[in-house]
Amino acid sequence: MSYGYSVKLVSLNHSADGRLLGVRLGRVCIDRDIPVAEIAADLGVTRQTVYNWFVGYSTPHHSLSNRVEKLIKRLQK
Repeated sequence: MSYGYSVKLVSLNHSADGRLLGVRLGRVCIDRDIPVAEIAADLGVTRQTVYNWFVGYSTPHHSLSNRVEKLIKRLQK
C-alpha cells in the first residue's frame, strides 16, 4: 500500500541538485506517484536507500547507474 510522498520529501527533492542521478529518479517517481517500494524492489535495494537517493544524501552505486538511467527513461514514457 502506497501513501504517496510527504511534503518534506518533495521539498528536499526539489531543493537537491537535479544533476544527481538519484534526485532525477526521485523527480520522475514523485511526478508519476510511483511507490518507493516498487523502485527498491526493481533495483534490489532498500526503500531507505531509494529515499536517500531522492533527496541527494547518497547516489546510486556505479554498478546500478546504468539500470537507474534505463529505469528513468522507461518511467518517463
